[in-house]
Amino acid sequence: MKIERVRSRAVAAPMKRPLPTSIATLNEAGLLLIDLQTDQGVVGRAYLFGLGKHNLPTIAKLVETMADMVQGDAVAPFDLEKKLRAKYALLGVHNMVLFAIAGIDMAAWDALGQALGQPLARLLGGIPRPVAAYNSNGLGIRSPKELEKEALELVEEGFRAVKLRLGRAHAKDDLDALRAVKRAIGPEITLMVDFNQALSVAEALERGRMIDEEGGVYWIEEPIRADDFAGNARLARELRTPIQIGENFMGPEQMAQALAAGVEMSSHLFPEASCHLLAVTPTCHWLEFVDWAAPVLQEPLIVRDGFVVAPERPGLGMAWNEEAVRRYLL
Repeated sequence: MKIERVRSRAVAAPMKRPLPTSIATLNEAGLLLIDLQTDQGVVGRAYLFGLGKHNLPTIAKLVETMADMVQGDAVAPFDLEKKLRAKYALLGVHNMVLFAIAGIDMAAWDALGQALGQPLARLLGGIPRPVAAYNSNGLGIRSPKELEKEALELVEEGFRAVKLRLGRAHAKDDLDALRAVKRAIGPEITLMVDFNQALSVAEALERGRMIDEEGGVYWIEEPIRADDFAGNARLARELRTPIQIGENFMGPEQMAQALAAGVEMSSHLFPEASCHLLAVTPTCHWLEFVDWAAPVLQEPLIVRDGFVVAPERPGLGMAWNEEAVRRYLL
């Protein structure tokens, strides 16, 4: 099975809840939908989240350029990744270059799974199984009153864990937000917090100690610059609450620099692919659930009792709702 062409389409999918963070406010999900078409009629699908729709044309151009490089190649994901990494070795396999490679990689795995009639989890040697998920579809930089209401809504969607965004200008305001969410959900619901890299090391130590004293927080995510591994290591040593990083690792190389083997592994976004990968991850921890692609999918993922199970459909199990795609096309 060989690649005939790769098509990409940019959409602005509506979000059920706007998400204000310390970096920016998301009101809609800018997604790049990728279709990898093969000479056997199989179409592998994937999508990329552009962190803002203004980034999508650049990512799309990279995908288009890479598509020319792999046209006619066998749908062999490891070989395709190796080839594309080699092509971009001098420029650097980082940021948007890595985004584009990842999109083609996911679509190739989807096509391969479809051709073999197996869901990705089985193709990788495992089975689709329940993976604990936390609801990441809200709890942005909002007032305590708004957060209390939204926290209850997120739990009522079938979850036993939620994540709160922090990183306000003043530490007291973060503490007020944290206390509001804790009041709303009670001690039985797991609560994570995410600063989205908003703090310096000194500020992170101050607010981290505040969180330690308050208690009831499962992890502190990306309090400082993502690639400041020494700073993150210091926070991990000096704070009781675990430090969570990794969503901005530029490939396995940076992961190797930051972590030792055997560390618990959680996913970042892309739950449609992540539920397969975590199903075969020995140190599987939490799946970050967002429904941002749901408006353009025929069959969105289902959450049951706080768990997500990868579908038994071949590949990633994704198909576009083409009517919705046309509606949200940029």
